[in-house]
Amino acid sequence: MRILIFQHIACEHPGIFRDFMRDDGVVTRTVELDDGEPIPNLDAFDALMVMGGPMDVWQKAIHPWLEAEIAAIRNWVAARRRPFLGFCLGHQLLAEALGGTVEAAVRPEVGVMTVALTDAGRDSPFLVDVPHQIPCFQWHSAEVTRAPVGAEILASSPACTINAMSWGTHAFSIQFHVEITAKTVAQWGQIPEYATALERALGDGALSRLEKDVGMQTASFKEISKQLYTNFMMVARQA
Repeated sequence: MRILIFQHIACEHPGIFRDFMRDDGVVTRTVELDDGEPIPNLDAFDALMVMGGPMDVWQKAIHPWLEAEIAAIRNWVAARRRPFLGFCLGHQLLAEALGGTVEAAVRPEVGVMTVALTDAGRDSPFLVDVPHQIPCFQWHSAEVTRAPVGAEILASSPACTINAMSWGTHAFSIQFHVEITAKTVAQWGQIPEYATALERALGDGALSRLEKDVGMQTASFKEISKQLYTNFMMVARQA
């Protein structure tokens, strides 16, 4: 299995999914788009994984490489119909590529929270054996407000209706983070855009509190992450 990974900042990588892929013998190729790395020939890959980042999908003038990335995602998912998994910004980019709408969140979600599976989520192969109430880590100030035509909403929260979605039988995306490691919160707290969102949502001293909250959930996060990875890889291998 050969997986292409789109990154938008060095510290937002596949996290614990890197361990799962290494143990599984998966060959990965990471493209750091924010550093100007070009998108390679898609023919060489079996699946595409798109990570989060501090930029927004509408900031194409500031980050012109977003245009090429969105076109590549559209090609991969809609034309080639190949396995896709998006996290946070990757979730929003999937919606943008397929004609959905992404906007600034009315109520940003930051912290350890819970998302609930919809009826479609309970039936999705991507969410097999995952709790119907998923404890997860959130850190986003934008959200998908209108899903693309043909998409199914898989999970929701009170603040964000489209917290996970699928398109067809091969493309899946989540607004929340299941890829995090013990170092994630500290690393992301150094990103100015994230630090601002964190303090706005949770107040002074939020970073240390958040690290503690995440640390208490490490075991359950890892269990859910492994199940989601296993489910996605099963879909990808069948494709």
